[in-house]
Amino acid sequence: MFALDPLEHGGDALRLPGGQVLTVRFAMPSDAAALQAYFRGLSARSRYNRLMGAALELPQHQLDKFVHAGEDGSYSLLVTLADYGGEAIVAEARYAFEPQTGHVEFGLSVDDRWHRRGIGTALIGNLQGRAAAFGALRLFGDTLRSNEAMIALARKTGCAAGRTPGDWKQVRFEKLIVPAPLQGCCAGFRADAMR
Repeated sequence: MFALDPLEHGGDALRLPGGQVLTVRFAMPSDAAALQAYFRGLSARSRYNRLMGAALELPQHQLDKFVHAGEDGSYSLLVTLADYGGEAIVAEARYAFEPQTGHVEFGLSVDDRWHRRGIGTALIGNLQGRAAAFGALRLFGDTLRSNEAMIALARKTGCAAGRTPGDWKQVRFEKLIVPAPLQGCCAGFRADAMR
């Protein structure tokens, strides 16, 4: 199982099954170059799956949105590893709360070198906690039908897969959110709910 520990400024420590500790924190404007390098470093297939189309990097308008947490109700998380006095991005997620529906939509990617280490599973668990802190009723995401890894990950975390309304090329995965009290909940979840 995964353990989450609160850190300052809305971050969480994410412990993987092997005991390795990664940090989950909000993306900031100062992360723009590192985040772009992360996207450029993904395999062509991983970039295609995450951006749902061919691209060599994150388009500038999307990069700007990724690094400005809370604008338009959207947030970007970075999963980082301490690396020689700095940090390396090993995964990212973007999510948005839709208050009118009570749904949280998300998308994520994990660096190809970090696949199959439990990061995607742990990140979806982290997102579920953040969604519960918002009072969300449902967590969902869309992916390409050909993205078998994301579909398998979604099913592994308890999401049901079905059709994406209006797009036959995509699959929607979703999960009901069980409301949880905020006591004992991670600092990052509470920070999201208060923004």
